[in-house]
Amino acid sequence: MKATQFFVSTLKEAPADAEVMSHKLMMRAGFIKRLGAGIYTYMPMGLRVIRKVEAIIRDEMNRAGGIELLMPVVQPAELWQESGRFQKYGPELMRVKDRHDRDFIIQPTSEEVITDIARQELRSYRALPKNFYHIQTKFRDERRPRFGVMRGREFTMKDAYSFDRDVASASKSYDQMFDAYGRIFGRMGLTFRAVAADNGSIGGVRSHEFQVIADTGEDAIIYCPTSDYAANIEMAEALPLIAERGAATQPLTKTATPGKSTCEDVAAYLNVPLQNTVKSLVLATDETNEAGDVLKVTVWLLLLRGDHSLNEIKAGKLPGLNAGFRFATVAEIDDHFGCKPGYLGLIGLKKPVKVVADRTVAAMSDFICGANEADFHITGVNWGRDVPEPDAVADIRNVVEGDPSPDGKGVLAIQRGIEVGHVFLLGTHYSQKMNATYLDETGKPQLLQMGCYGIGVTRILGAAIEQNFDARGIIWPTAIAPFTVVICPIGYDRSAEVKAAADALHDELIALGVDALLDDRGERPGGMFADWELIGVPHRVVISDRGLKEGKLEYQGRRDAQATAVPPAEVLPFLKAQLGA
Repeated sequence: MKATQFFVSTLKEAPADAEVMSHKLMMRAGFIKRLGAGIYTYMPMGLRVIRKVEAIIRDEMNRAGGIELLMPVVQPAELWQESGRFQKYGPELMRVKDRHDRDFIIQPTSEEVITDIARQELRSYRALPKNFYHIQTKFRDERRPRFGVMRGREFTMKDAYSFDRDVASASKSYDQMFDAYGRIFGRMGLTFRAVAADNGSIGGVRSHEFQVIADTGEDAIIYCPTSDYAANIEMAEALPLIAERGAATQPLTKTATPGKSTCEDVAAYLNVPLQNTVKSLVLATDETNEAGDVLKVTVWLLLLRGDHSLNEIKAGKLPGLNAGFRFATVAEIDDHFGCKPGYLGLIGLKKPVKVVADRTVAAMSDFICGANEADFHITGVNWGRDVPEPDAVADIRNVVEGDPSPDGKGVLAIQRGIEVGHVFLLGTHYSQKMNATYLDETGKPQLLQMGCYGIGVTRILGAAIEQNFDARGIIWPTAIAPFTVVICPIGYDRSAEVKAAADALHDELIALGVDALLDDRGERPGGMFADWELIGVPHRVVISDRGLKEGKLEYQGRRDAQATAVPPAEVLPFLKAQLGA
């Protein structure tokens, strides 16, 4: 293809609202144009990348036994009401009405529709297993769309859904998709890690995220450098950091801590390690009737070591909190503790609370907590001697770098990542709610076992750039670059020799199936090179009168610091070698 037959549009500066580097570079390089908050037009250059991403996904999905179909963007609300998600999904679900005042949704995902298809079509064990997938537009009404395509409202996603007769075969389908995802992201040239993850609102019993490693990633990935253990921070198990509780050695003492309301301030004021302090977090759960009226409020006190932070996902799985919780109001805190936040503790409560101690806190002795009185804390607190044992002991904290790995094979490290794929083993979460059954060999109905598997197609563009850029622009992995090779002739419109050599090389590359582009726009060398470095084409060949007279062309990989001289007769085998590498 020639540049004058295509559409190349670059900017010297990114728009002011572009935040992360991928957003800035995609706008500058002409990959996207903003239409509205979180809604973008994918320009021709960006669409080429999307199509290459989709081609790799389709190839590997088909190889793994997936069957492509296409489900609608607009879906009737009845199916979502049947699954219960029409009410529970939250404000991110775009709910609309048609002219007949019937409810519809703009799909963020398609579990309900595919389950409806399965219960109609997969009626016998002979029809199983099946794995359907589609690549389709999704919409999630993000409260604060940001970071360009990384957290937009409209996006393209590949979602697949497997149906099996039992848990063993469903696990096999899950493993096949897990392996396919590894091949997909590997072929795209991305550095990624698969980590154990929480199933969240989508339900199910097993899941993994595929995270592209990037310093700018929103997600914290926990892994052990000396083993295979990896999980996202929501799922990473935090082992107790104290093997067993020590004996009490200090007296219980009420100590003035004027104006010191945080564990950090208290530790510094008392000149003790932060690890000696205990942090108090107050939650509440509401018992309601069918009308939604609150009948009873239960207040919970969660205790963490002063240098640790609460993991709300873990807390939300505890008995009593797993039906939903909220942070207690100031009035509720005052009613139970008789004190404002910052000085809360276990001693001198006005009303009983449910106490949950993190594993490490449960093993602490001689610790410091609030005195339930402003400007005072209590030192030398011990379980059993001074306060009752907690109602529950659980892992409720986020791990930190250096914690022991749960597999016992080292210590944990943390890196940042961008989620680009997620696989879930759903079990009967949807088939039970929607009565999706098949008839087994005996003619008895059995619930279908399901899995679902998503890849953020357009999000991959942002993630790949966050992992691959420099001061000059994007550095696309070859497999998903908008063009593989760009030919940059200097004086294309002035030199017959340069034009002939450039045209010949372009035609030879196209004949070999190489996705090559010839820049025939007549741009000056500096501007031409800057455009393609910004756009991120991985391989560049420069042809000039001077080079032809000296018997050489110049090749430069996008990551190369310097160009390499290549004789014209050898440029094709040289490029083949570079592309093969």
